Amino acid sequence: DDFCDLGFPLSDQDNQTRQIQDAVSNVEKHFGELCQIFAGYVRKTARLRDKADLLVNEIYAYAATETPNLKVGLKNFADEFSRLQDYRQAEVDRLEAKVVEPLKSYGTIVKLKRDDLKATLTAKNREAKQLSQLEKTRQRNPSDRHIISPG
Repeated sequence: DDFCDLGFPLSDQDNQTRQIQDAVSNVEKHFGELCQIFAGYVRKTARLRDKADLLVNEIYAYAATETPNLKVGLKNFADEFSRLQDYRQAEVDRLEAKVVEPLKSYGTIVKLKRDDLKATLTAKNREAKQLSQLEKTRQRNPSDRHIISPG
């Protein structure tokens, strides 16, 4: 009666189930944290890019009011600074696509795994209850033992 459908003694199966639950919870906790932190990093990087864009616009505005030599220097500086923001935008896009989105998908995967685990445990508990009831029935009716047999 310590046999289960996977062929493990109940204590081994319980340990295996606990390990699976712990692994799912561990992934859920750490991947959730990683996803939130990376998303925050991406948002802050995007805000920094936005601030830099404001700075570039202000440099252009200032250049428009200056002498020709200073105007050229300021515009060249603003152009280069603007190109740097293009790289920052590429960083934001790549982090979002290559890091944040895949981490978010793990949230769905973990939820599905948790649901699968819950369904498996429910089935296991239902089966254990049925086996227990069968054993009680056998004990009450020892003469019918040959008729009352599992599945």
